[in-house]
Amino acid sequence: MDIVFGSWSVLTTDFLFVLYIALCSVVFSSVLHLANGQWRFQVRDIACSLWVLFALAGFLLAILLSNGEATFQWLAHAHEEGNHLPGWHNYTFLVLREVAGFAIVATLFSLFVKYQRLSETDSSYKAQRRFRNVALLIPFFYISYATMVAWDFEMTMLPSWHSASYAFYHFQSNFHCFLAFFTILLFFLCQSGKLNKPFELHIFNFMAQFMLAMTILYTYLYFTQFLIMWYGRLPGDMGRYFNMMYEGYAGLWWSFLVLKFIIPFTTLAITPNRHNPVIIVMVAFSIVIGTWIERYTWIAGSLQGEYHIPMTSLFDVAVTAVIFAAGWAAVRWNMRRKGLVSA
Repeated sequence: MDIVFGSWSVLTTDFLFVLYIALCSVVFSSVLHLANGQWRFQVRDIACSLWVLFALAGFLLAILLSNGEATFQWLAHAHEEGNHLPGWHNYTFLVLREVAGFAIVATLFSLFVKYQRLSETDSSYKAQRRFRNVALLIPFFYISYATMVAWDFEMTMLPSWHSASYAFYHFQSNFHCFLAFFTILLFFLCQSGKLNKPFELHIFNFMAQFMLAMTILYTYLYFTQFLIMWYGRLPGDMGRYFNMMYEGYAGLWWSFLVLKFIIPFTTLAITPNRHNPVIIVMVAFSIVIGTWIERYTWIAGSLQGEYHIPMTSLFDVAVTAVIFAAGWAAVRWNMRRKGLVSA
């Protein structure tokens, strides 16, 4: 059971990684638009080119939902005598809400991408207002949909365990990851010399400031839920933490804290480092790797007493390699289709 669920958790983690890169590409563009960030015009088309990954996320979601007992470790015991789960764990309801949420977000976010492109060629009040109205909806739908995803794929993986701030912690952490991933993408696109419309290098400074701010917020949200349970002396809730912090996943747990908090904060808090693209990208890699480990730890760690270290089996490596290769091919195709990069 530990190897099956642990290895399958790698697939779930890859799904969440791909899903949030796609989602946050649109959220990032909408936030810059609503904040009237003038530098958005240099990067927003590149960001939205990542929306193509949502199709890949949909394919992975279908696989995960069709293999429910492998994806959700509680489902195998849902019908055992004396095992009464909350209504949220009704699997039919879970599948329906996940599919419905995915379809709604796909429609709205696709409209944003479409209207953003149209706003570049149609300067009329109607076109600009329509684009802004859709942009206003994006953060609200992101929060609602990501809350459901956080509960289904992480928080309620351990039935009866809950945290009032878990959803916020989850989707903010993934937005933190997107900023880092996008910074890496910008760096390599810049180095390749294939961008048809190169951006100014001070964009890296803006991204570094954004990552620093999200690092601080991420750390606050992490410790908020931990301290409430610790100070409140809630042994039932602290059990999940202790299982991951001090047992088989202890190395992973403390690693993602170092990668997502210690390294980014201590590096980006130093002003000159926020003007050095190489250092900024190194920090970005730290955040991306840390987020992947974080997601895996929360998912696989829900099965207490059973541990599987990721990337220690052929399944783990092969599945991740195929997904990332497919994702890169899709993004490259979309960028060429939109004329962002040369062949």
